[in-house]
Amino acid sequence: MDKKNKTQKTIAVSADPFGIKDKIGYMFGDIGNNFSFNVVNSFLMIFYTNVLGLTGAQVGVLFILARFVDAFADITIGRMVDNSKLHKIGRFKPWINRMKYPLLIALVLLFVPFVKDFALPVRLVYVFVTYLAWGIFYSSVNIPYGSMASAISGDPDDKTSLSTFRAMGSALGSAITSYIIPMFIYVGATQKISGNRFFWVVVVCAILGWGCYELTTHLTTERIQTEKSAKVPMGDLVKGMLKNKALLILVIVDLILVINQNLSGTMISYLFNDYFRNKGAMSIALIFNFATVLLLAPFSNWMTRKFGRKECSIVALIFGAIIYGALMIIHTHSAGFYLVMLFFGSLGAGVFNLMVWAFITDVIDNHEVITGVREDGIVYGVNSFARKVAQAIAGGFGGFMLTFIGYKSSTGGGAIQTTAVVDRIYTLATGIPTVCLALAALVLLFFYPLSKKKVNENAAKLAAIHNENAEEEVEGK
Repeated sequence: MDKKNKTQKTIAVSADPFGIKDKIGYMFGDIGNNFSFNVVNSFLMIFYTNVLGLTGAQVGVLFILARFVDAFADITIGRMVDNSKLHKIGRFKPWINRMKYPLLIALVLLFVPFVKDFALPVRLVYVFVTYLAWGIFYSSVNIPYGSMASAISGDPDDKTSLSTFRAMGSALGSAITSYIIPMFIYVGATQKISGNRFFWVVVVCAILGWGCYELTTHLTTERIQTEKSAKVPMGDLVKGMLKNKALLILVIVDLILVINQNLSGTMISYLFNDYFRNKGAMSIALIFNFATVLLLAPFSNWMTRKFGRKECSIVALIFGAIIYGALMIIHTHSAGFYLVMLFFGSLGAGVFNLMVWAFITDVIDNHEVITGVREDGIVYGVNSFARKVAQAIAGGFGGFMLTFIGYKSSTGGGAIQTTAVVDRIYTLATGIPTVCLALAALVLLFFYPLSKKKVNENAAKLAAIHNENAEEEVEGK
């Protein structure tokens, strides 16, 4: 490792000690993200098919095209963030301050109900443009937000806390939107979705998201700061990332689990809308998909210190796969029983979701250990690229699956589906997580190199280097 890189110097800035303000502030960032992301992930497709009258296949093609363009934009944004000016408050918070406005405006434009009256070609263009814009603006907030975790503290335990609080923020934001939105989007006691109600609920979500981002930038402190005298050549960055096996494997695992998360979120909406026909159970189910993170959160630091992130995640993913596999075989018609099993199945994915952001900071540290270069944004951007590709695959595959199994779309709020179609929805809703969780566990087990021991070794090396650089900075003034 070349710790004295000539193009940059990373130092530990003297500031207030890491504490509860950082944790709460970072948590609100993901609450804000999910006032946007979870609304789109869980409800946009059903809005498109049941309000705008698009077919699942049409939506699938649009999702694939937009997400792949958006995914490549992530790497560009990550590079721009890394090479942006280092402000007094840090490198990442200014991005959140600027880009939250176009993001939240784009969110509202996704759910404009009168678009259903446009001619089909105009509808398709509007949906594609607004969805692509939302994705790019989301990245321009989420990449600096995610990268900021490794700048708030270099201590592995602090990073675990930040990942835990981010996961709690994700769970809270997802639970709020998942529970409240189904309560307001239907007309009376029917299953007919109101486009106008949908729109105004999203406007409220955008306003709440703005407040959350404000709290994030005011409560957190960037303590690990990198001053650059020149850009690192892109070729050198690519070579360094290819050497970082941990990054490559995490990208694969994230790809698998984000496909699962997106498809599961979408299929749950259809499962409870058309199979169980129970919107109250839908709200509870969507909360279960995230709220288990809150139950696991108090144990995250203990699990990491005792066993390690990699080790805990493998066991939990295998457990989740077994639960979903049992649900698939049983094929229950009881919404209550399904919810009980879903709760335990969600625990399996919940452990990884609780720790995934700390996984990424471990990979960022590993990149600096291997190359001597700290590139928080580009490394996070590569991981975000993988997540966007996964979302594209999930969005497209989800739409194609709905069309393939014979799902009928409608501009009138929803059509009655046949028994064969709703049974296929059930099989997809349980079979997808069974396969994805098992596959992710195997990849982590056999290929991911950052064990508990290796993570601690990297942290100790970097702490010594950053402190030495800080001392040299003080002596030079």
